[in-house]
Amino acid sequence: MKKSEKEKGKEKKATESKQQYKLIGIIAVVAVIIICVAAYLFVFNPPLSVAVGDTINVTYTGMFDNKTVFDTNVNSSPLTFTVGSGQLIHGFDAAVVGMKLNEEKTVSIPYMQAYGAYNPDLVGIVPLSQFPANQTLTPGEKLYERSQDGSIAIVTVVNVTNAGVAI
Repeated sequence: MKKSEKEKGKEKKATESKQQYKLIGIIAVVAVIIICVAAYLFVFNPPLSVAVGDTINVTYTGMFDNKTVFDTNVNSSPLTFTVGSGQLIHGFDAAVVGMKLNEEKTVSIPYMQAYGAYNPDLVGIVPLSQFPANQTLTPGEKLYERSQDGSIAIVTVVNVTNAGVAI
């Protein structure tokens, strides 16, 4: 009993259709699994970004345009602050908004969003006798002084001469 060519063709078509349906089924199952995994990750592990009011920890390096580092907390404790609270300069506050966990970012903060323009009228000379004899002062160094009301004044050493320290 030989099958006719017509019957062989029908069986071949049926086999090919079954294989196509199997392939479509496998693709559909894989697609559903991918969609479910993506939905699960989004719902239970949403992509977080920094918003005003968040308290965050930041490791930073501050440098001038010529790449001279003026402040950093690398290899020490992260800076912890509440975004938008006014604890830091406006430009830094604004720069972290929208960042994600462990994201690195390089920003250039204009002086008007930092400490303002350099004002030579604010430079004063403090006699060397006002500093401990063993203290070595260098230009660019930050000095911190606590006032009687508990606030802290931060000044920068501009120059050191026999006449005194320009801050």
